[in-house]
Amino acid sequence: MSTILMVGTRKGLWVGTSPDRADWTFTGPHHDMEEVYSCLVDTRSPTPRLFAGASSSWLGPQLRWSDDLGATWHETPNGAIRFPEGAGATVARIWQLVPGVGDGVIHAGTEPGAVFTSTDGGESFRLEEGLWNHPHRPQWDAGYGGQAFHTVLPHPTDERSLTAALSTGGVYQTRDGGESWEPRNHGIRADFLPEDQRYPEFGQCVHKVTRHPSRPERLYAQNHGGVYRSDDEGGSWTSIGDSLPSDFGFPIVVHPHRPDTIWVFPLGGGDRRYPPDAKARVWRSDDAGESWTPYGSGLPDAFYVGVMRDALCVDSHDPAGLYLGARNGSVWASADDGESWRQIAADLPDVMSVKVGVSA
Repeated sequence: MSTILMVGTRKGLWVGTSPDRADWTFTGPHHDMEEVYSCLVDTRSPTPRLFAGASSSWLGPQLRWSDDLGATWHETPNGAIRFPEGAGATVARIWQLVPGVGDGVIHAGTEPGAVFTSTDGGESFRLEEGLWNHPHRPQWDAGYGGQAFHTVLPHPTDERSLTAALSTGGVYQTRDGGESWEPRNHGIRADFLPEDQRYPEFGQCVHKVTRHPSRPERLYAQNHGGVYRSDDEGGSWTSIGDSLPSDFGFPIVVHPHRPDTIWVFPLGGGDRRYPPDAKARVWRSDDAGESWTPYGSGLPDAFYVGVMRDALCVDSHDPAGLYLGARNGSVWASADDGESWRQIAADLPDVMSVKVGVSA
């Protein structure tokens, strides 16, 4: 089994491969000096296909793909992910790329906040117009990094069900193939609003949402202040971050084989975007957020940078491997469910996205 790791940065992409998760070989930079906010290792076919959502300051965003681990790259026709004429918007960045239900289905989340779907392996995409035309959209705000759908969660078995989240707007869900979308934010607090308005119908700054395919009704969310669990697919949310040193952070990841095990990387807060006491620690819960344990063996104790929402990921091995990319250009790996770590890359540009896949 070969493990493939994509590391997207503010100045290009690096591709790592390892036969044993101990020794790594990296190539790059691919798409040098372009922002790579989204990556996808698509292992649904015998030959893994790598996708990169790159953005050039001069030429705009482009979805690129490779079938030979980055030795050669291809551009999708006409940019592929673009608003239809008359939409009054232009795609600035591709923030999310995820496989959907069915062969060739890929979903993309963009800035400005929109979701696109491809049914032909990324050759073409259609705008999810039901979400783009939602009456809430004119009131969605832009987070510190811009307004973007950074989470797109297909239901593992129902191709008509899709959950998406954006900063700043909250969680939305369709169950009819995109015809209609409803906000799913009940119980999520918006600390940046006045005290009597902190539980709005929408407008929350959700940083990331995840779930395990064997428990699709259970969602986990890392918010801009708050870590939450939903046991009814976003109908209501319960806080699970009280025992963490901080409930502010960006990524949240679920174990590939244990739906009650999740990881987060707490930061000091909106005003101190590095870990509490500057000690890099990945916190794990094995009981769906009821309790948490920090793990930092091998991670630095003087760590004054953050980890972004898509810069923590997990592979499908057992024990699971975790991969963490930081804004100082370092990449760290664990092969034991996050309990011990070692650095596998250094001195890269600002890391925005880390994605992994396992290929036979």
